[in-house]
Amino acid sequence: MLSPASSRILASGTRRALLSSRGFHASARRMADSAPLPARKPMGAFRGGLFGFLFGSVLAGGAVYSYVLQEYRASNELLTEDIYTLQASVTRLTNHIKLLEDKIQQKRK
Repeated sequence: MLSPASSRILASGTRRALLSSRGFHASARRMADSAPLPARKPMGAFRGGLFGFLFGSVLAGGAVYSYVLQEYRASNELLTEDIYTLQASVTRLTNHIKLLEDKIQQKRK
């Protein structure tokens, strides 16, 4: 076991460690130096719900706007293409009618 001299050294070391150890607490001087934190105003359920509703509405509105704009562009391109096709058909028909009228006038002479 331990000899009496070693037990005395061990006992004096633990006593010294207990006296020199510092507790886990803030000193009065340190507490006096720090300013208190400002109180936070809690966000209420009504304001949080209103904010969430407005955020969701704006997000959904933006999504609907982009969808409608995309559909508008697609339909506008199709309509423009149909108008050009119709214009080409009318031009061909006009030219064909003029040819027929010229043939009729030549037969009458």
